[in-house]
Amino acid sequence: MTQYLLSIDQGTTSSRAILFGLDGKIHATRQQEFPQQFPASGWVEHDPEAIWASVRATCGQVMAEACGGDDQVLAVGITNQRETTVLWDRKTGEPVYNAIVWQDRRTAAYCESLKQEGLEALVASKTGLLIDPYFSATKIRWILDNVDGVRERAERGELAFGTIDSFLLWRLTGGQSHRTDATNASRTLLFDIHRQCWDDELLALFGIPASLLPEVMDSADDFGEIREGGALNGSAVLGIAGDQQAALFGQTCFDVGMAKSTYGTGCFLMLNTGDKALASEHRLLSTVAYRLNGKPTYALEGSIFVAGAAIQWLRDGLKLIGDACETEPLAEQTPLDHGVYLVPAFTGLGAPYWDPNARGAIFGLTRDTGIKEIVTAGLQSVCYQTKDLQKAMEHDGIRPINLRVDGGMVTNNWVLQFLANILGARVDRPSVVETTALGAAYLAGLRAGVYGSLEELTGLWRCDRRFEPVMTKEHRDRLYQGWVEAIGRL
Repeated sequence: MTQYLLSIDQGTTSSRAILFGLDGKIHATRQQEFPQQFPASGWVEHDPEAIWASVRATCGQVMAEACGGDDQVLAVGITNQRETTVLWDRKTGEPVYNAIVWQDRRTAAYCESLKQEGLEALVASKTGLLIDPYFSATKIRWILDNVDGVRERAERGELAFGTIDSFLLWRLTGGQSHRTDATNASRTLLFDIHRQCWDDELLALFGIPASLLPEVMDSADDFGEIREGGALNGSAVLGIAGDQQAALFGQTCFDVGMAKSTYGTGCFLMLNTGDKALASEHRLLSTVAYRLNGKPTYALEGSIFVAGAAIQWLRDGLKLIGDACETEPLAEQTPLDHGVYLVPAFTGLGAPYWDPNARGAIFGLTRDTGIKEIVTAGLQSVCYQTKDLQKAMEHDGIRPINLRVDGGMVTNNWVLQFLANILGARVDRPSVVETTALGAAYLAGLRAGVYGSLEELTGLWRCDRRFEPVMTKEHRDRLYQGWVEAIGRL
């Protein structure tokens, strides 16, 4: 009998089911994209039913392909796009509105009004977050106030709120479990990360009934038994973490000062700060990295809204490329000093700028500019934004000098070499780049008793390739200064 851990990785543009061996190696994987909806400028929505269908489909495909009669799934982990907000009926499970995605900026004016009232310091002191449309609370409030009858139904206790992990858990367990973990709770603007509980003052501030909220659990915990998961029925969900925290866990960044950066739809640089939630003076976020046995470990995080999504735009929007794999040879043909800067502020700018009203732009175009320069500028924009985060962390007193990277973009060797060059730091790509899903599997495995300690998990991490900086500081500073000037022109 072969034993596995199954990870559900529900992302912004696709859902994946990945079957891991107990050694952390991938045994089978299936992925399915689902539609993105853009009802208005700066608005981004998903159909929750499409998400649920994609999760059921990918889980069913993996189980059918890889699990025979003697094989056993010991536990299931869930990792998810964070902050994305769903409200649904407690009896029927039917969503009352589309999921409002983390990228959505429709509540920017409301957030600005709260900041003008001087409330950001209060919110930050409790949550470690800034007041921004990115987080769940203002999305919940928007649904309550703009969908007919929803606030009244919520006040009567008829509705449930969840980030995507909670929604999937509810569906998988047939409505038996309305739970989340501390990492996802910490991204709502409603959770006190110091007291580790929902905060009544914040609920009152945003006008959100407490009856909507899920129970907050450890990241490795008994979340519930699957009843509506087809071949997974009878399995237990034992691990849940938001995607960036799951990646930190999968990269085994368990020591203070260790950092990882994930390059998916967005880019998220997270640095372990141990049992202390550091207050950033440069608009980074303090958040829960993971919680085990009731004890939280914290992280400092910089969030970039558009990374891989910029390459997707070059492919689907401008149609400059047919596939992301074409970007690496194009960049290799292009001088680094080509003079073009692409600022992909399609839904505003994240850390350290936090400008929800910024919009994308391309600077430095000349008659000589062609496809390869624009594509290369798109790749470089991801690295320049990471440099922004590194500089902010450095000003806060902690400079990541070694970065473990993961996500879809890290298969591009050109990007990782340029990243090492522009950061002036070593960049390590692990042998298993699906570290988000791996982190969820590790959490489930910890709870199942497959792994006895974090040290045991650390021993499973392997480096596939290391990228050392080879660019001079003068060259690096000159390229980055061009980026800073481009940002200043928005």
